[in-house]
Order: sequence, then C-alpha cells, then structure tokens
Amino acid sequence: MFAVLDIESTGGKFNEEGITEIAIYKFDGSDIVDQFSSLINPERKIQSFVVGLTGINQEMLRTAPKFYQVAKRIIEITEDCILIAHNAKFDYRILRTEFKRLGYDYKRKSICTVELAKKLLPDENSYSLGKLSKSLGIPVSKRHRASGDAKATVELFKLLLQKDSRKNIVAESQRLHPVKSKDKKLIRLIEEIPAKTGVYYFFDETGKVIYVGKSKNMKKRANQHFTSDRPKAKEIQREVASVSYDITGNEVLALLKENQEIKDIQPKYNRALKAKNYTHVLFENVTNEAYIEFKIGSAKQKGVPLTTFTNLQQAKSLMNKYVEDFELCQKLCGLHKTKGACFNYTIKACKGACVQDESPEEYNQRARLLIDRLSFQNKSFLVVDQGRKLGEKSIILIENGKFKGFGYVALNHQLKELKRIKSLITPMEDNPNARHIVSSYLRKKNNHYKIQELPK
Repeated sequence: MFAVLDIESTGGKFNEEGITEIAIYKFDGSDIVDQFSSLINPERKIQSFVVGLTGINQEMLRTAPKFYQVAKRIIEITEDCILIAHNAKFDYRILRTEFKRLGYDYKRKSICTVELAKKLLPDENSYSLGKLSKSLGIPVSKRHRASGDAKATVELFKLLLQKDSRKNIVAESQRLHPVKSKDKKLIRLIEEIPAKTGVYYFFDETGKVIYVGKSKNMKKRANQHFTSDRPKAKEIQREVASVSYDITGNEVLALLKENQEIKDIQPKYNRALKAKNYTHVLFENVTNEAYIEFKIGSAKQKGVPLTTFTNLQQAKSLMNKYVEDFELCQKLCGLHKTKGACFNYTIKACKGACVQDESPEEYNQRARLLIDRLSFQNKSFLVVDQGRKLGEKSIILIENGKFKGFGYVALNHQLKELKRIKSLITPMEDNPNARHIVSSYLRKKNNHYKIQELPK
C-alpha cells in the first residue's frame, strides 16, 4: 500500500518551514482507496514568493486547522504505507519536522518519483512534475496546490509501476504486510484480488516473487491455486505471504506482460511457462518456377518465420482459410503434397499455379497480400484497444517490424510523435513469444482493436 502526498510550505530557513497545505491519496497500486486534503495554519509567516507560486496567503489560513489537529489523521492514513512524493526528500523532511515539534517520531519508508522517473524514463528532457506531466499526457489541475500535484503524482506513479517489470517497488511494499495463519492468509489474499483481466503475483515473506500468472478472472484463478491439492499448488500455498496484481484491460496485454515478467523475474514456480507458446511456424520461399510458396514447419527449424502457430492443427486450419481468402494454391501452401495439380484445381477453386496455368506474376500478387497481412517486417504501427477503465485506451507499439512494448493513454490523447509514444509504453523484449502473442491476437477478427499506422 502506498500513500502519495504533496505538501505546500511557508518557505524560509531550513527546518523552520511550516506546512500550509497537505494532500494524501492512499493508493493500492491500482486505485485510490482513501484520501485526505486540508489547508493548515502554519502559525508562522509565509514567504512572499511562495504566496505568488501557490496563491495561498495568510488570510486563507487564518481559520484553517493547525497541524496538531490533523496529525492523527495523517498517521492513520499513512499507517503501513510507503510514502510516495515528487522530491520525497523535501516532503518527508517537512512532515517529520512538524511531528518532531509535537514530540512524535514519525517514520515511514519513502520513494521519490523524481529518482524513479530518472531510472525508468531516462530520455525525458525534464523531471519537474509539471514538464513530466505534460510530456506524458498527465492532466494537472491546480498546479502548485497540494491536491492537484498529489493527484498528478498518483498518475505518474501508476505509469512507473507499469514500467517496473521486475516488481521491485511492489515487493518493497509487500514486505510490510506479513500474514502468519495459513487459512486466514489464503482467504485474505484471495479477497485482495479483483475478478478482472490482468496479471497477478505471489510473494514470499522476503518480498520475492515466487509465481506470476495471468487470467481473464484473476480472483477465480487465484482461488484455484489456493484450493488445489496438486504438489506445486501446495508448495505455493505454504510459501505465499502476499499478493499483488496489475489490471491490464484485455487479455493480449496480460499475455504480453506475463511473458515478459516471467523472463525478467524468473519466479521459482514458473518453470513450465518458460517454454515457447507455439510449436509451428510458417516460412515463405520462391520455387524454381518463380512462384511464392508457403511451408508449415517446426518451431525448432532455423530461419525467420512469417508467423507462428500454437499447434499443427491451428496451422493447417488457418492456412486452409488463407487459401480460400486469397485464392491461393493448396500445393504452394503446403496443404496438398502432389507432383501434379492440387485438389482445388480439379474443382476449379485454384487458378492453376500448381500446374503453371497461372503466371507467377499474377499468383504472387495475391501471395504478397498474405505476406503483408502476416508479417510485421518494416512496419511501424500501434494496436489501439480498450484500456483498464472508461476514458482510457491501451496501445501496443510495433516499430520497424519489432515489438517494443505496450502502455495506456487517455482516450482523447493524440498519438503522433514516436518519442512521446515510447515514453508512455513499458519497454519489452522483441522475442518470438511476444511476436506470436501479437500475431495471434491480430489474426482474430472478433477482437475490437484498431491499427494506427506510424511514419517509418
């Protein structure tokens, strides 16, 4: 659990400042679950430059509560939380100073989103909250006011959590919440996970990820883990101490995220998932007679395939469909092994490329249409689909034929500059599994994605 905060102060000499406004959003990694915001009478003079910056003046604070009157609420809302702030060193110091004046030693772990952004967003020109928010398309209302800046920091932190593929940030939070009783532990952990599409993580008592999974219904799948009698499930039940999850909005993003994070984290109970997601591939070749031919092969074969298939049955089924859709020859698509004409030619469903009745030029035009449909080669585009909530869309980036990652943007956010798009996505490895996941998704006509072409 995290407490995202922002503080406005009086300014002045070091450790003599007072708080004029504070906003805290309790954030579970997905949603805001509690919040507190208040002006505060600092009982000291506000520097004139601060008044100009924030608009908060002495008269506004005359009837505001003093710090001691809100101290208990601040302690409660940040209990068992890691403090998150933009320039956390400043906010945490001011907060500790105010508590010290009351004779209370206030201590919390803290994370600075400035330092985190420098690590996870290395190509930004500026790391000020205002410029970073503008670059990333994060709306900021009431800039230099605690509630507006804290809310923007929540959105920034949400993006940084997505980019933290090794789950180091969440692991630090999980170590604060150990549970001892096994039965109560498993019941509580199941309750924490929503019945939504996404990726879930099981942590041990040290905060190490021991299992990563994905599901259209994460709660149902977690319940299966915790009620199964299988040896592997029993071991997970014994070791799991806490859980975390990322809602992805749709299944293809869950598959991509699971694929990447199993490779990055290498959880001990995910060994079986490290194998390839596909068994067969499709290669293209040119015959001696200059016809383009397609061959289904094993995933173990060397070479760069056009596309991949989960199994041989799927490969043959899709190739039969492509033969029909693009009026191709069964023989040249590897579906009818014969020295003469293919079966479709005998029923006049093939134009005769198998017996050279159709010229290579005419046949290859249609064959290239299939290649263009299946291959990412030299293409740059976005796959735009639904996001995790209303008013949001998801994006998958393919650049020059390579999978680059995915992210989320506001529904009305204009996606034109490649540099900005890259700052919004979580970078991921362009490996055969990832390309297989994207290719399989794009092949399904019932998916409601849109393709947005990008300049090469």
